[in-house]
Amino acid sequence: MRLATLLFFAAMAAQATTFYVTISGLGGEADYDQRFKMWADDIDSSLKKAGGDSNVITLIAPTREQIRAKLADVAKMAKPTDSLVLMLIGHGSYDGTDYKFNIPGPDISGADLAVLLEHIPATRQCVVNMTSSSGGSITFLRKSGRVVITATKAGTEKNATVFARYWADALRDPAADVDKNDSISALEAFHYAQQKTTDFFNTQKRLATEHSVLEDTGKGEGEKGPSAENGEGRLAAAFPLVRLGANAAAAQDPAKRPLLDRKEQLEQAIDKLKYDKAAIPAAQYKQQLAALLLELAKVQEALDKQ
Repeated sequence: MRLATLLFFAAMAAQATTFYVTISGLGGEADYDQRFKMWADDIDSSLKKAGGDSNVITLIAPTREQIRAKLADVAKMAKPTDSLVLMLIGHGSYDGTDYKFNIPGPDISGADLAVLLEHIPATRQCVVNMTSSSGGSITFLRKSGRVVITATKAGTEKNATVFARYWADALRDPAADVDKNDSISALEAFHYAQQKTTDFFNTQKRLATEHSVLEDTGKGEGEKGPSAENGEGRLAAAFPLVRLGANAAAAQDPAKRPLLDRKEQLEQAIDKLKYDKAAIPAAQYKQQLAALLLELAKVQEALDKQ
């Protein structure tokens, strides 16, 4: 892929609004109701502090019609250059055929959600399904251009999950920012929450009842370890979820915002280029990477001087 093409797609992603829709479902008992609401509120708070062009929507135990109405509103506002992040917290069920997200009144199915997402023009979408049995929703939600993350690898993992707890932490913990660019990508958040979930079961000396996976090729079943080798994670690596530190401050400064946008364009282009490395002649790869890194250094220098 040529450098100009990389920058073109990255530019499309950067000059946009990100719509965040977080939904906590039916707990079934007071402890779960409180837990699900707390995690949703934590996510809401982190996203609103991050700054930039974002539209943050949080629904606590909504009905199916309320979910449909809210996503229909997003469909009316969103443009093709925008991004959508849908996050589901709570209980889910899977009967071997259908996945359902447990909410007050009739549940909403994976097929229902897929149809609603299809009507939202935003071409960059990330769905984070953190419910029990969420792996059963991958078949319905996967699509070219969409990142799908689930707390369980299959619909048969039916125990209540803890992945959402650590996903909420990932959106505010600088430790999740592995490449230290003051931005947490979908891939970084996934790895952080996945590792914290593993640590939880190990510390509790319990057999793990959930195994998170990521799918962003539009055709896979989800990978526990997304990488360039298996093709998973390419979109997630270049999908910024939340800004931290200097980036969050710059996003709210009109003088710095154009430079920040350019910085993010270049970082996303670099991430995509690294995933394409195996398909590019070595000399061409080094040339493109050097050009991107040089421009990134210049943009960062200008940003620091503002």
